[in-house]
Amino acid sequence: MSKSSKNILVTGGAGYVGSHIVEQLIKNKESVIILDNLVTGYERLINKKAKFIKADIKNKSNMTKIIKDYNINSIIHLAAYLNISEAEKNKRKYYTNNITGTMNLLEACKNSNVKNIIFSSSCSVYGNVKGSVSENRKPNPQGYYGYTKFKGEELIKKLSLKYNLKYGILRYFNVAGASNSGKIGEIETSHGHLIKNLAIRSLEKKPKVKIFGNNYKTKDGTCIRDYIHISDLADIHIKGLKYLNNNKKSFVLNCGYGKGYSVQQIVNIFKKIKKGVEIQYQKRRPGDIAQVYANTKKFKKILRWKPKYNDIKLIIKSAISWEKKLDY
Repeated sequence: MSKSSKNILVTGGAGYVGSHIVEQLIKNKESVIILDNLVTGYERLINKKAKFIKADIKNKSNMTKIIKDYNINSIIHLAAYLNISEAEKNKRKYYTNNITGTMNLLEACKNSNVKNIIFSSSCSVYGNVKGSVSENRKPNPQGYYGYTKFKGEELIKKLSLKYNLKYGILRYFNVAGASNSGKIGEIETSHGHLIKNLAIRSLEKKPKVKIFGNNYKTKDGTCIRDYIHISDLADIHIKGLKYLNNNKKSFVLNCGYGKGYSVQQIVNIFKKIKKGVEIQYQKRRPGDIAQVYANTKKFKKILRWKPKYNDIKLIIKSAISWEKKLDY
């Protein structure tokens, strides 16, 4: 790995989002170092053309050494625990990893060659909103996971000033689907992602699909969300990094398509793909909000980006074809 080339560190690079970003960076002939503790990452998602280091963001001295040794220029920081309901039950675990871990990583950038950091945040920082939400809205996280992401954003803004870094904060909406390459997709099942769950059910003869809550104040009574294809989300990170390198200006952006689909709509599309689906309506899940989707005006203006995969059927089908490849 040449000392002169631009080296990109991807924390959480063996996870669902990270593996897709790494795949695109490698395609662009970038020099990539993956850092992952493999707690929620998977060996089979590690790109063979990247350098892999098994390490933990909770170990600050190790982070400092890696950033120096590999002459890191840019960081894409994704390493985090993501389970919304687990976060409520185990706040200490989420604080130590998502907040202290982010602080360690930023402090490890002191006196280094790191110029840019992209941070994976979440639309959950907004809390209870009705419909379209723009980046100007004051964060008001309701759940503990959203709180850890909000605190991460605050640390990025504060310490970037201190260590002279430019940052890009990306607030993800609902990420789904799998790469066209067929090599990578979502493995983790504990996050309760709707489209992942439907993909798992698609392997059954007579799938039973649970819908949590059908008495929300929405058109059909079920929650409305903005779904973004994983390959488009990965592309946004690449474009975001390019923007930081070229413009030397920090930004906060929503990552969604700006269109909401209800859970019922998604399940109805699934029923057309898979026959014999039985729907079971359950009580609402704690912490679920009725509807949220991205206002994408600022996003389109800054990155001048157009999605390639914003077709909900394509997203669902790509998740199903990946699921068939997985052998549980």
